[in-house]
Amino acid sequence: MKTLKVGVIGLGRMGKNHCRVFSAMWGVELAAVYDLNPEIGQPIAQQFQTHSCQSLEELFGLVDAVSIVTPTSTHYEMAMRCLDAGLHVCLEKPMTETISQAENLCHFAYEQKCILQVGHIERFNPTYVELKHVMEKMTVLAVNFRRLSPYAGSNTDVDVVLDLMTHDLDLVLNMAGSLPKSVTTTGLSAFHKAVDHAVVNMCFAGGPLVTMTASRLTEQKVRQIEVTALEAYIEANLLSKTLQVHHSTTGEYVNYKPGEVKYRQESVVEFIHVPGGEPLYLELQDFVDCVRHGREPQVTAADGLAALRLATQIQESIHAQLEDVLVIG
Repeated sequence: MKTLKVGVIGLGRMGKNHCRVFSAMWGVELAAVYDLNPEIGQPIAQQFQTHSCQSLEELFGLVDAVSIVTPTSTHYEMAMRCLDAGLHVCLEKPMTETISQAENLCHFAYEQKCILQVGHIERFNPTYVELKHVMEKMTVLAVNFRRLSPYAGSNTDVDVVLDLMTHDLDLVLNMAGSLPKSVTTTGLSAFHKAVDHAVVNMCFAGGPLVTMTASRLTEQKVRQIEVTALEAYIEANLLSKTLQVHHSTTGEYVNYKPGEVKYRQESVVEFIHVPGGEPLYLELQDFVDCVRHGREPQVTAADGLAALRLATQIQESIHAQLEDVLVIG
C-alpha cells in the first residue's frame, strides 16, 4: 500500500494533536507542517521529525492531504487554497464563519473531486456511538445536551454557539436525521458582548424534544447527554466515556412477617461497555481511509454546512434578545 503523505496547517494545541495522531498511523507519513509563526513550526517539526514549511505553496508540493487547524476566520481561505491545489482536506469545526463560505467550499470540493471532511469529533466518540446503538430500539421522547466549560482556555475567537454548542448541533441532527421544526433560544454575554451562555429548545416532527445548554462560564467541565425514552432513562458522559441505562421497574408489596406489609421498589441500572478509542484518532483514520478508497466521510461537508446553518439561526435569535440581558465588561 502506498504511503499517504499528509500535512497539518495550524500548530496550536489541537494542531499539535493532529501531528501526534498522524505520526503514529500505519501507512501515513506526516510529511510537512505549516504555521504562520515559524517559531512554532520549527520545534514541532523537530519533535515529529518532519518538515516545517515557510509557505502554503511549499507544503502543497509535499503532501496529498491536509488537516486545517487554524482560527475559524481563516478556514475559508485556507481550505479554498488547499482544494484548488487538489488536496483532500480535513477542516476543523466550525466549518467557516458564514453560510455562503461553507456553501462555496462544498461546491468547490465537489468540482475538484476532493474529500472535504469537517471535524465534528464527537461523532467518533465511542460513548456517542454506543448511545446510538442503545437508542435504536427505544421510543425517544426527549434529549438533553449539556456542554459546559470554564472561560479560561476557551476558544474566544467565536462565541459559545460556534465554539461548544456546534458539537451537539451536529449530534442532534445526526440523531434525528432531519431539521427541527421549531427552535427557541435564550442566552447572555458576560465578556466583550459575545454569547457566553446559551440555552436552546428544539422540536422535531415526530419527536424528540431537545434541550441544549452550552456555557463557558462554569468551573466544571461537563459533556453530558441525557435521554428520556418510554423504555428507559439513559445517561451518557462523553468525558468519562460511561453509559448508564436506567430501566423502568414495577414496585410490589411484600410480606416479611404475618401482618406486616412493606412496599419495595427496585431500580435496575445497566452499565453499557464503551470500547476504548481516542475520538481524534478515529476521526483522522476515517479521513485517511476516505482519501485512500475514495469514499464519503462519516462527517461530510454537507453535515458541517447543516450544523453551521442551525448555529447561525441560533446566534441570530440570541443576539436579537441580548439587549435585554445583563452584559458584563
